Amino acid sequence: MEPMTKATLLRVFVGESDRHHHRPVYEAIVELARAAHLAGATVLRGPMGFGRSSKMHTSKILELSTDMSIVVEIVDRGEKIDAFLPELDALLKESGASVLVTVEQVQVLAYGAASK
Repeated sequence: MEPMTKATLLRVFVGESDRHHHRPVYEAIVELARAAHLAGATVLRGPMGFGRSSKMHTSKILELSTDMSIVVEIVDRGEKIDAFLPELDALLKESGASVLVTVEQVQVLAYGAASK
């Protein structure tokens, strides 16, 4: 097992239909993270969920939603995430999307060639 290192996990919860300049907000976030040379970003599509409006979003065939929950997860060193937050804030304000952003400290175990 590789030694653990401390890192920061940034999560952005958006709707699949949220847009920034005619493209999905989640795509804009990932592209912004890549341009900021962050370690990596992953987009997860939630099959079911609800937000502060309590409107249910589900992928069930009979209740197909056009606005599934999307989570963008980004992990990197704390100082890099802190430097990225103002850029993310500007993008989210410009998009007008209703989002939730969380930041938490995590421990990372790295495996494979990139961890050597």
